[in-house]
Amino acid sequence: MGAPIALLLLAASCSGRSDQGPRTVTIAVVPKGATHEHWKRVHSGARKAAAELTTADRRVAVIWKGPLREDDREQQLQVVESFISQGIDGLVLAPLDRHALRRPVEEAASAGIPTVIFDSALETPNPTVSFVATDNEEGGRLAARRMGELLDGDGTVLMLRYQEGSAATEDREHGFVDELAAKYPGIDLVSSDQYAGATRDTAKRASENVLNRLADRLDGIFTPNESSTAGMLLALQDLGRVGTITFVGFDYSSAFIGPLERGDIQGFVVQNPVQMGYLSVQTMVAHLEGKPVPEVVDTGVMMVTLDNLEDPTVQAVINPPEARGGGS
Repeated sequence: MGAPIALLLLAASCSGRSDQGPRTVTIAVVPKGATHEHWKRVHSGARKAAAELTTADRRVAVIWKGPLREDDREQQLQVVESFISQGIDGLVLAPLDRHALRRPVEEAASAGIPTVIFDSALETPNPTVSFVATDNEEGGRLAARRMGELLDGDGTVLMLRYQEGSAATEDREHGFVDELAAKYPGIDLVSSDQYAGATRDTAKRASENVLNRLADRLDGIFTPNESSTAGMLLALQDLGRVGTITFVGFDYSSAFIGPLERGDIQGFVVQNPVQMGYLSVQTMVAHLEGKPVPEVVDTGVMMVTLDNLEDPTVQAVINPPEARGGGS
């Protein structure tokens, strides 16, 4: 599946050092994957925090490394275990699976290494420092409300799930399903047990399979992350169905702007991944300094439509300076 991508950022101040130089605080940041635009923006935020938190007597070093694919649990386990053996000061982790990453986080705690969980929850009896993430259930509810409004509360909707064990997308899916049931009882949800898989290609194949069976019955489609949204768009294009079925996605990609402007997709929920990366590192540094930190940090969520695309608050999230400057 290819080697993991690693990058060591040493955000250092060159002035005001003692003869021994500044002390270094080393924080390992482990994303779920390396290819989605979301993770590149998280990386940008982590880099920004490291640079801003470096002082004359403290250098913040962020080591960024994760699996190439978002379904490679074993590789993420190996990355975390390697960092533990290196004696890092803190671990910032987006777990691929709410259960599978429990053991290495417990091992980190036993080694005296604190963990900040970001993006996606982890079920563990060991206390972690903080959970820095989108309110994913609210994101799912936003998507349901957009769908319900566009369909005037009536129709047949498909939800293509992402993959089992991913807490963030499962929360979005739950929020979407629960909100539809509560607010739009006239909407019938069909085939909500299909999974897109971890990549755009697997999502495209899964989308084609379900569309070949159900497209003539569908009034709306919801997909809960970047790759499932991209794969569904490709499938709709290949099958000549774009614009004929109301489509609401999740996560931002620059590739979604053209389809939004053409009416191929009627909206997508966006997170603030730059803020997520920034606050995750900031929270860890504060904890290592003995400062109190919140148990949960909400990084924000909003719906993007053609009507609000040029709004400054939307542009600040989907086109931030950090992303324009590059995320690698």
